[in-house]
Amino acid sequence: MTDEQFDTALIRAAMAQAELHGWRRVSVVEAAREAGLPLDRARLRYRSSACILLRLGVLADQAALIDDGSDGTARERLFDMLMRRFDVLQQYREGVRAVLRAAPYDPALALMLAAETRDSMAWMAQAAGLQTQGLNGAISVGGLTGIWLQAVRAWDRDDSPDLAGTMAALDRAFDRAGWAARMLGHGDRAPEMDEGAGMEAGPDAGFNTDEPPALL
Repeated sequence: MTDEQFDTALIRAAMAQAELHGWRRVSVVEAAREAGLPLDRARLRYRSSACILLRLGVLADQAALIDDGSDGTARERLFDMLMRRFDVLQQYREGVRAVLRAAPYDPALALMLAAETRDSMAWMAQAAGLQTQGLNGAISVGGLTGIWLQAVRAWDRDDSPDLAGTMAALDRAFDRAGWAARMLGHGDRAPEMDEGAGMEAGPDAGFNTDEPPALL
């Protein structure tokens, strides 16, 4: 079994556990046993259940960053990349939703998700040709993180087979982020930040029990 096959099997088992029992009950040992995987190899690759989420985030990023050869504006490329991330999360939908429910009550989990999500959005921004260094870069990455968070909220409620609701919400989020749109069109010039824009991207985003946190 390749590492990729091993990871997929373990993640799938862990997400199934989360769906049935909640994320707090997930353990690497039980997930490995459920998937019929050797515990020594599981221990080598995953120190804790949090590492399962980190690996899932990397897999989502890898899918998003595949170069499909398409042209288009930075916004169009970002839209496609973010939807490819959702395609990966959708494979583990109910388990991921269990993580969303757990995060507001688990500060360590929420902070980890916020930090890793911001790192992922920096990758997306760079891949789309946006500046990610300095003040302009921080604004760009923070704004994209806020856009992703709004889309995650929609995805959490979206039961359509083609994720039409998520796509519509993502499109609206880009439209609402007028300052981000200016950044996408003029990467060398710092835009004026609209009042409250991008605040969802802060590290405390996951503590609002009414909304899911940004996800890896």
